[in-house]
Amino acid sequence: MSSLYPLASTQIDGIEPPVVEPELVRYDDGEVREVSVPALVPAVGYGSLADLPFDNATRAPQDVVFSRRTGDGRWLDVSAEEFAREVTALAKGLIAEGLSPGDRIAVLARTSYEWTLTDFAAWAAGLVTVPVHPSFSPRRIQWVLRHSGAAALVTESVSQVTAVAPESVGLRHVWVIDRGHLERLAELGADVPDAEVGVRRGMLGPGTPASLVYTSGTTGRPTACALTHGNFFAQVDNVVELLFPAFTSVAGRDTSALLCAPSAHAFGRVAALACVRARVRTGHAPSAVPEELLPLCEEFRPTAVFATPSVLEQIFHHLRARAQESGKLTAFDRSARIASRFAEAEQRHRLGRGEGPGRTLRAARAVYDQSVYRRLRASLGGRVGHVVCGGSAMRRQLSGFYTGAGVPVYETYGLTEATGIATLAPPLRPRLGTVGHPLPGTAVRIADDGEILLSGRHVLHGRWDPGATKLLPAAPGGWLPTGDLGRLDEEGYLVVTGRRADTLTTISGARVEPLAVENRLRAHPLISRAVLVGEGRPYVAVLLTLDPPGLTHWRRTTKRTATPYELLLGDPELRALLQEAVDEANTATGAGIRRFAVLPGEFTQTSGHLTPTGTVRRDRVLGDFAGEVEGLYR
Repeated sequence: MSSLYPLASTQIDGIEPPVVEPELVRYDDGEVREVSVPALVPAVGYGSLADLPFDNATRAPQDVVFSRRTGDGRWLDVSAEEFAREVTALAKGLIAEGLSPGDRIAVLARTSYEWTLTDFAAWAAGLVTVPVHPSFSPRRIQWVLRHSGAAALVTESVSQVTAVAPESVGLRHVWVIDRGHLERLAELGADVPDAEVGVRRGMLGPGTPASLVYTSGTTGRPTACALTHGNFFAQVDNVVELLFPAFTSVAGRDTSALLCAPSAHAFGRVAALACVRARVRTGHAPSAVPEELLPLCEEFRPTAVFATPSVLEQIFHHLRARAQESGKLTAFDRSARIASRFAEAEQRHRLGRGEGPGRTLRAARAVYDQSVYRRLRASLGGRVGHVVCGGSAMRRQLSGFYTGAGVPVYETYGLTEATGIATLAPPLRPRLGTVGHPLPGTAVRIADDGEILLSGRHVLHGRWDPGATKLLPAAPGGWLPTGDLGRLDEEGYLVVTGRRADTLTTISGARVEPLAVENRLRAHPLISRAVLVGEGRPYVAVLLTLDPPGLTHWRRTTKRTATPYELLLGDPELRALLQEAVDEANTATGAGIRRFAVLPGEFTQTSGHLTPTGTVRRDRVLGDFAGEVEGLYR
């Protein structure tokens, strides 16, 4: 087997790093049912995440660890020494306000420097952080604050405070970032001795809870995962070692990382911690809207980007919309197909299953590199060598597009209960259509019913229950049931096929896994989202939402720009095109979809139909569009 995993090494250029290989377990039927990868880094035996800023300040005080974007568009560098000083000052302010070790402090804000600063300051004060995603409804935010027993809240704006109603959830303190409250809090702690922060840090160890992270609630009410400092270290240290080129500056190239994933999500949190651990210059992107994110990329010029698939989807659709505005949509769509075909052909060649891209395909890619792919790379800052993607499933065609266009995507799979990342594409051999091998220090097992089980030091110790005297066990027998379905290929790569709770069983007993079918449908230029239905029904059907750029292009080419949207939904020509997409999906997957309905508008986080990472909340969709579902079976 080829080299897969670089071990810890300070040598990068000119020396082949040592490797470790995944260990496969085959059952009697010959299938790979379990795979594990040894940890690259020993378990941390003492200390906590609170020590990282101070360790960095001691080892390399002048290294730039953050760049903050100011209101006037400038980027201000923050050295390791300066960051440790800010962490100390804010931690002293928290102590001065009477917060005790073990108290919970919630953070309700978009990804930002202040988010990361608060995280480390809270730990330095011995507190437990509770991330709250700003897209949550006021009712859900209140529930999280009440359930976690948060004593304090750091929030981004006054409007968020009004929505939360602090007096109703038992908060003792509320600090608003936009009002300069963090600066005032730091001033308030000026009389607290620095030694008190050292005492608080000394109380923490690998087994101490670091954060209560709530799941996104894809299938119902969120659950609170109690993640320890040791859980995070097991993730962070192995991610840094496995992806060391993304975190290490080499001759003539400084390394910088842009965080585009929500800090309230476990994946985004691990990304931020990994950057601090590796002392990488790090920037924060508070918005995933391409009109705001791409100018930020061009200014910051990252070499590594950490994002969710929904961010890459939005960028793709933004570029597609721009192509449509300039009358070049047909060429853009062909360039997307060429890039994906090129990536697939290169992968077949690496696997010894083909000769690689042929002359015609290479020529086509070279043409589109000048007109499309180069612009994509430039819009991301022109230096991106690693896009690490996590938080939800990514369409194979989308991953192929970016990879074929010269923007390598490294997919991950994970969940909150596993501290964000359980598998990651091997840096030297990523494989489209999979989420890679287990993260070093992790084992993956496929149960008899196809459920993915996880084991490793990063798996949570338990779930938080305010009414219990201790954490509720989460991984019986050392294996965490994920609720996801999947399979392992011959070399131990994991393929996620769906959610156990989402499996549809029709009245005749036919079983369908929606994920692959829905992704196939979403590859059509007119379709934005697809939700399969059919549980306990006579047949499978699907709810569709339309892609705005694709629909606009179709309206222009068919001279229907004046037709109201409501009338378009019943247009015979449009429905015929959608039926072709359904037929193609049926042929490719055997789903047997008989009918479809087109929904008005799109799914958004604001409407409650998408989680913060862009995953469809199936239960909410089926509830809100129950009438449309019933109509499919009349």
